[in-house]
Order: sequence, then structure tokens, then C-alpha cells
Amino acid sequence: MRRCRRRAFPWRPHAIDPEVNDSSEPSTLVEFHLEAGTGGSRLTVTESGFDALPEDCRADAFARNEGGWTLQMESIQRHVEG
Repeated sequence: MRRCRRRAFPWRPHAIDPEVNDSSEPSTLVEFHLEAGTGGSRLTVTESGFDALPEDCRADAFARNEGGWTLQMESIQRHVEG
């Protein structure tokens, strides 16, 4: 039996100041897909929408987020394999 669960949320890569309302700023979309299979589970994390970010910060946002998600996935793997 295969089941897939999905959770998603918007992410504002350059939201630094919690006092600033950045709700009108462009965001990316982070999606978590958890799929159960007969041999185990698979977690996939996808972040899209970088093309909507201002060009002058797009590459930096991508590099930071890609590096951050890599660390998070490695941490999850260590936890699961424990």
C-alpha cells in the first residue's frame, strides 16, 4: 500500500527582521512529501519559486536554502537511522 502525505508553506528567504511585515514580499514554496512504501518511507523536500525573487538576491537565496535543506535532510537521515 502506498500513501503520500504533503505539507507545504511559503518561505521568505530574506526575512531577517521579525518587526518588519514582509507579507507583500515574494516567497518560495517549500513542499514536504512523505511517501510510505513496502520497503520503507521516502521524504522529499522541494523548494520552488526562486524565479519570483528579485534577481539581485535570487542566487544568494538559492545557495543558502539549498545548503540549509541539505543539512536538514542529513540530520533527518541520522535521526532515522539512529
